[in-house]
Amino acid sequence: MTNLALQVKDDIVAQIKNDQLVLPTLPEIALRVREVAEDVNSTIPQLAQIIAQDPALSARIIKVTNSPLIRTSSPVTDLGTAISRLGINFTSNLAVGLAMEQMFQATHDIIDKRMRECWSRAVEIAAACQVLAKHFTKLHPDQALLAGLVHQIGMLPILAYAEEHEDLLRDSLSLDMVLEKLHPSLGSYILKSWEFMPELAMVPKEYLNLKHSADKADYVDLVQVATLQSHADSNHPLAKVDRSQVASFHRLGLDTDDEVTQWEALEEEMDEAESALRL
Repeated sequence: MTNLALQVKDDIVAQIKNDQLVLPTLPEIALRVREVAEDVNSTIPQLAQIIAQDPALSARIIKVTNSPLIRTSSPVTDLGTAISRLGINFTSNLAVGLAMEQMFQATHDIIDKRMRECWSRAVEIAAACQVLAKHFTKLHPDQALLAGLVHQIGMLPILAYAEEHEDLLRDSLSLDMVLEKLHPSLGSYILKSWEFMPELAMVPKEYLNLKHSADKADYVDLVQVATLQSHADSNHPLAKVDRSQVASFHRLGLDTDDEVTQWEALEEEMDEAESALRL
């Protein structure tokens, strides 16, 4: 690491230890949606009433419900019907995930561009995770989608820090190093502070650990496989990984010898899922 990267890393770690690092907070609407979804006595009209206060979010939930991602038999035009088709849990995870997009914005052009790229990547990985969960596991597709949307959440406070430090802003190499080194553990730290369930909170910290072990397929496996696949045929170091040695593929039941065919069969569905999640 460069001297600047080491210095920044030490500074951020010290801020975490002293509870001085400003962590991102979930948007108000996401908190309220989650609160309703976690109450066993909640009703669909109650959830619809909260989501309806954000017209853009309401429109996106209806869009997702009408997309091939859900494959409903007839078009949905109102929020209540959309929620009843999706179910309260799926709607909650989708709303929380989509509401996060507003967090990936900054006033400085360089940081704003990076944040938008980060969100765009999250959407790509989330779409792949949702489809993989549906076809290869007994995991919940809505939670798989949320796992993909939050896997790089640890980049937010680092990018916010960079926005306030001109030397780091001007040194993209050092910024890349700090992001790569710190975002996994910082991401899990944030998700724990948001009281995400442990299976999702561990995703940022573990998704790049190619020796990740589990008794059966988990959300880390989904994000890891989706990430490795997203770098296939590129110059990225992850493109050179020997997938036959990566247990995540085996736990999902993806045959590394026939993986290209398996992946191609799902590609259209993943593209449709990604399109549904974008504005």
